Amino acid sequence: MIGPLKSLNPANAVEDNMRGADLLVKTLVDADVSRIFALSGNQIMSIFDASIGTGLELIHTRHEAASVHMADAWGRLTGRPGIALITAGPGLANALSALYVAKVAESPLVLLSGHTPVNQLGLGAFQEIPQAAMAAHVTKASWMASDGSQLGNDIENALLIASHGRPGPVQISLPADVLESEIVGGPADFVSKALANLSTVRLTDGAIGQLANALGNAQRPLVLGGPAFTRGQPAEALRAFSDATSVPAIGMESPRGVNDPSLGAFAEVLVQADLVLLLGKRLDFMVQFGSGSDINPDALFMQVDSDEDAVTHTKTRLEAMGKTSAAQLGDPLDAVQRLTAAVRSASSDWRDEVRKAVAHRPVQWRKIEHAQGEPLHAVEIGRAVQAFLDGALDSIYVSDGGEVGQWAQACLSTSRRVINGPSGSIGSSIPMAIGARASNADSRIVAMLGDGTFGFHPAEFDTAVRNNLPFIAVIGNDSAWNAEYQIQLRDYGEDRLNGCELLPSTRYDEVARALGGYGELVTEASELGLALQRAHDSGLPACINVIMARNAAPIIRRN
Repeated sequence: MIGPLKSLNPANAVEDNMRGADLLVKTLVDADVSRIFALSGNQIMSIFDASIGTGLELIHTRHEAASVHMADAWGRLTGRPGIALITAGPGLANALSALYVAKVAESPLVLLSGHTPVNQLGLGAFQEIPQAAMAAHVTKASWMASDGSQLGNDIENALLIASHGRPGPVQISLPADVLESEIVGGPADFVSKALANLSTVRLTDGAIGQLANALGNAQRPLVLGGPAFTRGQPAEALRAFSDATSVPAIGMESPRGVNDPSLGAFAEVLVQADLVLLLGKRLDFMVQFGSGSDINPDALFMQVDSDEDAVTHTKTRLEAMGKTSAAQLGDPLDAVQRLTAAVRSASSDWRDEVRKAVAHRPVQWRKIEHAQGEPLHAVEIGRAVQAFLDGALDSIYVSDGGEVGQWAQACLSTSRRVINGPSGSIGSSIPMAIGARASNADSRIVAMLGDGTFGFHPAEFDTAVRNNLPFIAVIGNDSAWNAEYQIQLRDYGEDRLNGCELLPSTRYDEVARALGGYGELVTEASELGLALQRAHDSGLPACINVIMARNAAPIIRRN
């Protein structure tokens, strides 16, 4: 669902005395790749060497997963694949969780990882593991390069796969001897199996007509897009469709599904919908698999998806529930653009009702104030951060997981955001904020995360300092793994709390200062706005450590 990439012709890119690594770098540069998020390692040093003098910048990170998270944020915000480069074996293993985050968030990304030399495979070589097989579970495609002369084609194919249809990560393993090999003559033509199997299916006019009639005849239709429809061209197309037809349309990307705090009281209107059209959206946990307490049992489900597996899953699931299957393979972006003209405009009452539900926040939140000397409430933090973001055009907020992240998504609103996504992971926000800064030189960028989450990638403050990539991390410090603490409190009782406490005295702000950044401790709501401005004015990567109450994540309802 992303526009075509620059056309490449690796066959014409070969020069005398060119190594595989040189061809790889040249292909990236020809594709207008300007930055790679990289962590050095034995098997990939030829790429570091090949990049010298090419204009390709290596942002050298402190952890492989952080490299992928940065590339992930770059891809979501620019619409073009972010590129990460890491080493073999443990390096690739360290990156797998971040690849999973990118896959379910539908983020275009290419991960290049070093690999054991081909001539040592099967001999018990250093860091020899089945990398492509391991990555296959958390990527759209993965393979091992086998010929230096084909590396240009490998890269071009990876960029296309990452961007084509449902966006997602692609991984290529790069054996050290393939990178170092001298290319003789032009590269052979190569098309990966994954690329060969890709096809853009355009629904027939008849199929579009059937969808349009179904939407027009429904009393309370609802269109739901997947994560890719929350940003860029797909998000704009979804808004244009809803504005033109009065059919409510919403993109979903939260691990909380129908209880996504950024969607307010969405569950209250979802249960009223008599037709749900899924556009590039799986029939998964986010919509209660089509049969939960927030789903109208009589609702008709329809689907247009570029992923054949998603269509098959929907058909199987609906048929098992005794419901008519109306799932079909097709390009969802093309479908919504054509439906914009085909669906007859109806009364806007239902759309307005849905929009009011999504915008709803409890009126009581406006009155929340902590007592003097007590920890701040999450809503108070959100107020101050929103005011700071509103002070500049095109601000971006980055939200981690956990309870702090859910409150951030409930309280903050910007034209662009990056969240942890359907994976429900934690720990990505600091590197994602760095990736966001790398792709946006001027935007205000604020990352919201918890004190537990801070422990995943604190050393990336060093990366941000070295590369002059400032952002502000606001730590909601409730001295606990609060999501799990709340589970223990709710399900097992106050006398069964165990293993979820953290030290209230930890100075996360001082950690950032020690790594060359800016840091402040905040204990009063009146101090937070000024602290944010001072952090911004410092021009440094910054950490604002806010002492926060243990607030359970909100579940928003009007009734």
